[in-house]
Amino acid sequence: MATEANHVREIRALIAAHKRWDHLFAIVGLLAMLVGVVTLLALILDMFLDGYHRLTPEFFTSFPSRRAAQAGILSAWVGSSLVMLVTMLAAVPLGIAAGIYLEEYARRNWLTDLIEINVTNLAGVPSIVYGLLALGLFVYALDFGQSILSAGLTLALLILPVVIVATREAIRAIPGAIREGAYALGATKWQTVRDHVLPYSTGGILTGVIIGLARAIGETAPIITIGALTFIAFLPPSPVKSEFPFVSLDWLFAPFTVMPIQMFNWISRPQSAFHENAAAAGLVLIVMTLAMNAIAIIIRYRYRKRIKW
Repeated sequence: MATEANHVREIRALIAAHKRWDHLFAIVGLLAMLVGVVTLLALILDMFLDGYHRLTPEFFTSFPSRRAAQAGILSAWVGSSLVMLVTMLAAVPLGIAAGIYLEEYARRNWLTDLIEINVTNLAGVPSIVYGLLALGLFVYALDFGQSILSAGLTLALLILPVVIVATREAIRAIPGAIREGAYALGATKWQTVRDHVLPYSTGGILTGVIIGLARAIGETAPIITIGALTFIAFLPPSPVKSEFPFVSLDWLFAPFTVMPIQMFNWISRPQSAFHENAAAAGLVLIVMTLAMNAIAIIIRYRYRKRIKW
């Protein structure tokens, strides 16, 4: 009996020790999370206090100026929007198609493994490397110049591995029984992918796409490398014309600037008034990024509600 009681006490002591380690790990994890969250909130609060008074309608509708009080972000936010449009049109179809092929159609061999390893590693390549590659390929070899098209394609290359990996993970999460059920009813592989795999994985795919776009909108190094202007006081040509064919692509080859470049230009000046403009532009950029992430969360929530398995 004494031996049995000692054994029970040892087990209880072991359980109590494990619980203490669990509590200690929870405290360490909470502190680690608070370090990042508190630092981020402090930076955003400091930026808000510096730049909130510059967030007037004129700030959004004015071009950059040598006078800080009259400077705005019109050309910057229009340029960012157009560059992100080109990025999305280039990266999303290519990334999703490549993810579907690698996950559903590609045979498992050394070539597939090599492609998968390279796609995964490309997600960690510094963005300046993409800028140097784009400078040689898009600006000089293809002669697109220092244009919105070159910038959009550069950022598309940057987020393409993210979109491919997110697509593959979303497709991989679909249970194999759904594919087997479709095949049992006589569906082809493409019908299975189109009618079952893609609808159920759309939430995960779109989440990865929007996270990739949120990263691209804040990138500076590759855009500087391909020649974005730091001071631009005009807008690209309109995509709509009054004459046939009523659509113009001249805006794709127009010079441009983007929000991070405009902020870099202002923050490099010694006058404090320009620093306040940079803080206000930073707030706008943060709001745009948070809005994109909020859209990703809403889309993911709605698509998860439709999943019935």
